[in-house]
Amino acid sequence: MRHIVFDLGQVLIEWSPEPAFSGHFDDQAAIRDWMARVDFNGWNRLQDGGRPLAEGLAAARAAHGDEAAPLENYTANFPLTIAAPVPGSWEIAEALKAAGHRLFAITNWSHDNWPAALTGYPRLQTLFEDIVVSGTERLLKPEPEIYLTLTRRNDIASGDCIFIDDSAANVEGARAVGMDAIRFTDSEALRQALKERGIG
Repeated sequence: MRHIVFDLGQVLIEWSPEPAFSGHFDDQAAIRDWMARVDFNGWNRLQDGGRPLAEGLAAARAAHGDEAAPLENYTANFPLTIAAPVPGSWEIAEALKAAGHRLFAITNWSHDNWPAALTGYPRLQTLFEDIVVSGTERLLKPEPEIYLTLTRRNDIASGDCIFIDDSAANVEGARAVGMDAIRFTDSEALRQALKERGIG
């Protein structure tokens, strides 16, 4: 029986950061322009890697001055960014669990924003045996150590795992440690990829 390891963002939970900043700007284009100016993606990746929120906000203020101010509301508004599940994916995960597969997750997610995920999607705590959260572990996909953290602490072999992620780099990272891996595009494609492996 193969173990199934899910990414969360854009695989089970849609993530769109723009709604967190809607109170500061007139439209989506203005939000995206601001995100580019303050390098939101770079800032957020460091948060996902375990940088504390206060430290991240201080760094943003030092680099961008008052223009960084909207970031101060990001964690408070974070539930707005994960308001919708990815269509069809939860049903696949539930079916896999019902069929007897052990389910795990590895997610690049900040420690400060993780409580909002558990509040918004309480099924996470019962669907998965273990979730490796990058911001808590201070590790990031596609670094090998984050995948090996999961296998070591659950006493499972990488070769017995199928990893599912929307990021090509993260898929390659999983393969580099010996996992089979599927790049997620949508639930139907995932269902087909699992079927090709004799699952589902």
